[in-house]
Amino acid sequence: MTDERVLCIPTARLHTAGYFHGFRPAGEAFRAAVLDPAAFSFRPRSEVETDPSFKQLIPYVVLACGDVVFHYRRGASGTEARLRALRSVGIGGHISEADAAGHGDPYRTGMARELGEEVDVRAGYAERLIGFINDDTTPVGQVHLGVVHLFDLTEPAAMPREDALADAGFAPLAELRADRGRFETWSQFVLDVL
Repeated sequence: MTDERVLCIPTARLHTAGYFHGFRPAGEAFRAAVLDPAAFSFRPRSEVETDPSFKQLIPYVVLACGDVVFHYRRGASGTEARLRALRSVGIGGHISEADAAGHGDPYRTGMARELGEEVDVRAGYAERLIGFINDDTTPVGQVHLGVVHLFDLTEPAAMPREDALADAGFAPLAELRADRGRFETWSQFVLDVL
């Protein structure tokens, strides 16, 4: 665990906005309440990874082109040991305090940095925030809140930049759903709503 300071919101804010389990579509009022920069704080990752009174905001970017979706298996070099070897359709990670340098939105800056570090998107795309993921049934889920962004690609062209994204490629959504049990919980929620 590092002393990196990561973007969080108080878990109580999620409860006030409307507690849920699983996937919640991105309604404007809920989005505004959860992604309100006034509620953001940067806290040591070593503390918040085991403190369920805070939710670390994690951009979870899904790359799709028509009915095919980018997927991968989490390799041994990934930073989250609790998710290794599970399959995923989401790309993203923690927003660090360094993402707040400058005048931009630290959440958007961090999302762009994470995406650029993990994959090389080789096609045009339209982006939209489609929802949120909360899963308090696992130790990982208790301290993270997924913010799901769908990138509608003009063609299925993306390549992994990290060894942590093993066996990566595009596959039909129906094929991925048929293998749902081998995916991490967050990806299972996303596969159900795509």
